[in-house]
Amino acid sequence: MPNPKFNKFKQYFNRNKPSIQEIVREPTAGGIVFRHGKDNKIEILLIQDAKERWTIPKGHIEEGETAQQTAKREIGEEAGLGNVDVLSWLGKIHFRYRRIDKLVLMTTQIYLVKALGDTNAIQKEDWMNDIKWFTFHDALDAIEYEDIGKLMLLAMKKIRQEKL
Repeated sequence: MPNPKFNKFKQYFNRNKPSIQEIVREPTAGGIVFRHGKDNKIEILLIQDAKERWTIPKGHIEEGETAQQTAKREIGEEAGLGNVDVLSWLGKIHFRYRRIDKLVLMTTQIYLVKALGDTNAIQKEDWMNDIKWFTFHDALDAIEYEDIGKLMLLAMKKIRQEKL
């Protein structure tokens, strides 16, 4: 005789997800964008995605594009900042997620980017919940991805050491 308690428990482990049929690699690039705000304090630009996670502007590398070109293009598209200076490469982060029957392996090249000109003229894309400048410490608290947070610390170190 089946145990009803066991069957109820079993439902959480039998989700009938399709098995992984393909592994897909997706190279992406983005930037930790900064400016000098009030009292010359460093501010970091973050975007809030549709799942309400704060992150940096980033996106897929298109054919014929370098990672650095992608970072600059994505910052323009996602934040409306066309006047930026890509200063240096900070590192790369890896993460993976499932897309139906595919395992997506994403590698994101991250650059240190200085916003120039009218940095208040930021504008979010429709898919975003929000976009705004944070003080460095508030950005570090808000960022949802630990690996990006570590690169933000490295970015701040470079900004200070090189007086950017």
